[in-house]
Amino acid sequence: MPDFFSHIGRVFLRELKLIASDHSLTLTLLLAPLIYAFFYGSIYQYKVEEQVLLGVVDEDNTDLSRTFVEQVGNLQITKLVRAANMEDAQKSMYYGDTQGFLFLPKGMEKNLLGLKQADVVLVVNGARFLPSSELAMGITNIGMAVGAGVRLKYNQMQGNNNEIAMRETMPVNFDYRPVYNTRSSYGGFLLPGLLALILQQTLLIGLAESVALDRQRKHLGQVIGMAGNSLSTALWGKSLFYFILFCGYAAFFMTVNYRTLDIPFRGHPLDVSIAFVLFILTLIPMGFTLGTLFKGQLLTAQLMVFSTYPFFLLSGLAWPYDSLPRGMQLLSSLLPTTPFLKIYIAIVQSGAGLGDNMVSVVHLLLLWVFYVSLALWRLSFLRRKEAGLS
Repeated sequence: MPDFFSHIGRVFLRELKLIASDHSLTLTLLLAPLIYAFFYGSIYQYKVEEQVLLGVVDEDNTDLSRTFVEQVGNLQITKLVRAANMEDAQKSMYYGDTQGFLFLPKGMEKNLLGLKQADVVLVVNGARFLPSSELAMGITNIGMAVGAGVRLKYNQMQGNNNEIAMRETMPVNFDYRPVYNTRSSYGGFLLPGLLALILQQTLLIGLAESVALDRQRKHLGQVIGMAGNSLSTALWGKSLFYFILFCGYAAFFMTVNYRTLDIPFRGHPLDVSIAFVLFILTLIPMGFTLGTLFKGQLLTAQLMVFSTYPFFLLSGLAWPYDSLPRGMQLLSSLLPTTPFLKIYIAIVQSGAGLGDNMVSVVHLLLLWVFYVSLALWRLSFLRRKEAGLS
């Protein structure tokens, strides 16, 4: 047992010297996680879009149409821009000065008060998904409210009391209550997963670079020798620094970044801590294995950086796992990010516990066994290859 700790310590200190002597590793491991977390986090700090420019053409120019426009202007997402006519409003949208326009035709109030259908036209720039969906939802709700108000007034004029008139106006009362992400904001949805993906990619890039650098210099046999010729000791001795460092980053993100970016945390700290430990332990042999596949540090860094967006798309965060094609689902299942994000999002956003996500926990443990076995096999193969060349 003393020899085991001695060998682990020797490989650990060697890794520290390697990182300190290589600028690429130093920047990737010590600066990139913090810079990316605060940079990308600050982009979504306000979480929802506000003051989106919307053109307005009010040809009806009645009390009802003005009230409708006023209610639209009170929405948090909108900032109204008056247009003289439909042609000016269209040009403004085409040139990018506004993200759409609202058209209230002449006779709107007259038709509504006569219990006839009145058309209100909302044209939005669908090339930008967030403003178009938010504008459509907000203005649709206002249109329903205005229509309900007119029907309520009509029912009251028929001699119904307020209770009966309201029941006739709204026979189905839709009670919409978004939970967890209460503002239905894109930032609130994206930020927790984004922080986890930053943690993952910087760990994979740094560790894969380090392993590739040792392979490039033909030093993997030296590492195994320092580990007492034990492949597992070499694997975990070289990886110990990454485990300690990224557990520290995880704790930093969950405290400082969550507070700075005002991200709600509803779960238990112990549950999310265990999830992160399992996640990092699975990423380490995966990154080690990826590093053994390439002969040069530069090529490894380039390919690992290139993998960031595919990993993000396959993780199930940007697009639901069940909606991926079958082949992509298989690739997604091989990524530790997929089960981890299910556990992590359920804990921090929904307040669930590890016991509520045992299928994903078992999935993550199986991936850990798979990648440890793969890393040890690759290490054994490369040791024999180096010995044959020497």
